[in-house]
Order: sequence, then structure tokens, then C-alpha cells
Amino acid sequence: MDLLVTGGEIVTPNGRRRADLLICDGVIAAVEPRIAPTPNVELLDATGKLVFPGLIDTQVHFREPGLEHKEDLVSGPLAAIAGGVTSFFEMPNTKPPTITPEALADKLDRAHGRSRADHAFFMGATPDNAEDLEAWESLPGCAGVKIFMGSSTGSLLVEHDDAIERVLRHGVRRVPVHSEDEQRLRTRYAKVKRGSHHRIHPEVRDVEAAVISTKRLLTLAEKTGRPVHLLHVSTAEELAIVRERDLGDLITTEATPNHLFLEAPDCYDRFGSLAQMNPPVRDRRHREALREAVNDGTIDVIGSDHAPHTREEKEQPYPDSPSGIPGVQTILPLLLTAVRDGWLPIERSPLLTAHGPARIYGIEGKGSLEPGFDGDLVIVDPNVQEELPLEWLRSRTGFSPFVGTPLAGWPETTVLRGRVAYSRHETVGDALGRPIRFS
Repeated sequence: MDLLVTGGEIVTPNGRRRADLLICDGVIAAVEPRIAPTPNVELLDATGKLVFPGLIDTQVHFREPGLEHKEDLVSGPLAAIAGGVTSFFEMPNTKPPTITPEALADKLDRAHGRSRADHAFFMGATPDNAEDLEAWESLPGCAGVKIFMGSSTGSLLVEHDDAIERVLRHGVRRVPVHSEDEQRLRTRYAKVKRGSHHRIHPEVRDVEAAVISTKRLLTLAEKTGRPVHLLHVSTAEELAIVRERDLGDLITTEATPNHLFLEAPDCYDRFGSLAQMNPPVRDRRHREALREAVNDGTIDVIGSDHAPHTREEKEQPYPDSPSGIPGVQTILPLLLTAVRDGWLPIERSPLLTAHGPARIYGIEGKGSLEPGFDGDLVIVDPNVQEELPLEWLRSRTGFSPFVGTPLAGWPETTVLRGRVAYSRHETVGDALGRPIRFS
């Protein structure tokens, strides 16, 4: 049946307004102040609730194949849809890595009939496959090509400028980049004493490691004319460089909720390795700079960098403890908390989590509550004002540094292409996720 969402207040980059939404054949057909119900339309009452576009999380690690003990393409998308994320892009650092068309096809096969959210998968750039990427990046279900300039292993590490330039010259789609200088990281890790406190993590992976790499990346993007997406920006200095270079849409940027809501050294003292990620959560100066950038448009996208590990893995002594924080389910509640706390206008949320991702990656039919777009939306109960309970989380990891955080609103119902997929902490119907389309 078609779906009529009534009585809600929709939230768009232009603000909030009372409107009903009619979804026919999975696509938004009308958005009007009042739409009269008809007998063949299912009703979904959103009275007193906020209606957001379905979130698009363009950076998740769902670990399948090879690392399913951490997460997989059932549990990860379940956590996504529970948090209002209706579309996700998954990263290539699985086992084996996604560096061939065959590996991409395998992930798409694994997601079919199992993923509750729409999906696309990045191909990983390597020094050996650079010349092939131009043909591969347009394969169905491919989100594009990812570069790891640092913090990777084996063939996925592309650390030298000549190799990075070859990758950038073979293709046209925007390239997301993990930007840390690998040589500096090696030098600094060599000096770390095993068993050191996790609070030294932002000193080991210091500001300079990010700055050196990002300066190189921006120069190579300008040289090749290839658009790049700077992932999980963590430093005030990088934001200043992006503003100073002023390369327009050639450079887009992402922030994670972890860097916006946690701060050092407090998070390491409270959570230890559970707050450890790459690049690190840094001190308040960097957090405040990122908050400013989210509001002034320097940051284009919020991505979770959902990167789960088991508790046993996380409990290893530093630096053996793996980096990564689960977060795909908590993006929207945290942003609503920022709205409550006064540092984020509510209209910035759909811009950063739906419109922005759709624009910079050229996603078809996603990111907007307007006629002609997919009927992806999340209904939020703004009256949920309580500390985040662990039992609400659906990731296989079973932990989050935000458990116990007082939140201002929680996703109540998630709709994927006109079908209710998750409601009141329970799945609804079958797993209907399908590959995302690109222009």
C-alpha cells in the first residue's frame, strides 16, 4: 500500500513546517499542509513528532567479509535503520579488502536480502589497481574509490604522492580520503611504551600528522582537478587550511559526532580505549573549531565512521587496542542534543546528514523530503529526554561512549522507500535494502 504520513512537522534545510507526506510506489508524491486520506493508503500518524529525511551515512565499517565477529551486513544495517539511517556507504578495509570488481560483487551479494538499509560499497585504491579504478568506479553499487593515506595495512595503504596522484588521475568521482601522514605515524608509534595510558593517543597521532597529510592532499587535488572528500577532520589547523586554500567544491569535508561531542583528555580518562579512534578525539580547542565549522559550512557532511570492535579487543593494552567507535545509530539523537544545547540550528541537521551527502556524491533520489525523491524518512519523538540506555543499541559491539548521555529526542519510526522498516525499537517486515543509484 501507499503511505500517508500525517500530522508531523518536517525538518528541512529551510527550517520546520507542518506538512503531510504522501508516498506512492516508494517515491514521495506530495508534500502539503493537509492531504486527505483515501481507502487504499496506509496512515502513519506523526502528530507531535519531527520528520527528517532518512539519514545517509557515508562512512561505516560493517566488517563483512572476514571480520563478522565485530559486525556484519545484518547487524550493522540494523543499527543504521534503528537510528534513522536509511542509506549507508561501507568502507573497503574488510578481509579480503574490496579492491577488485569480484570483491565488490561479493559484498553486494551478501547485502541482498539481509541489509535493512539501502547501501553502496567503496572500492579501495592501491598502488597496483590505480589504472583500473576509472572503469571500476562506475560499477553498480559502487560508492566510489577510497584512499587511505595513513592508518591502514597491506595493499590499501597509498602513502606516497606519486601513487596518490595516479589514483586521482584515473577517474572522475569524488574520492574520500583518510588523511594522516604515515611516515610520521610510524616514527611516533616506534617511541610508544606498551601499556601507556590511552590519553596519549592524540599525542602519538598528533596534529602535525594530520596537517602534513592534508596539505599534500589539497595540493594533489588542485594539481589533478579531482574532487576529494576529507574524512573525519579532527583539527582546527586543517579547517584553517581548507578555508585558506579556498578550492571550492574541489574539497569537501566530513566531521564525526565523536569529534563534535567528546573531548580529550576527559574521554580517555572516562572511557579509555572505548574513546580511541583514528584520527583521535582531541582537546576542546579542536572540538569547538569543528562545531564552528559545522555551522559556517566548512564541514559539508556528518558521517559516523562506525568502526566496531569487541570489548575483548578493546581491552588490550595501548597501543595494541584497536581504534574505532560504533556510532551509526546515534548520529541523529546527538545532533538533536546539540540543537537543545543551543550550538546547532535544527535545519543544519538534514543539510549535514541527507542533502550534503546526496549532493557531493551524486546520489540519485535520496536526501530530500520533496516530490520525486525516495520515500526515506525518520520520525523523531522530541519528548524523549533521557539518558541513552545500552539496550536500545543494535550494533554487535554492545557498547558506546554515549551510553548514559542525556539525549533530546530519539528516532521512533524509520521508513525506507515508503515502507516502515523499524518502529519503537523493533524491526518491521523483511530486509528490503537495495543498492544506491548514482548520477
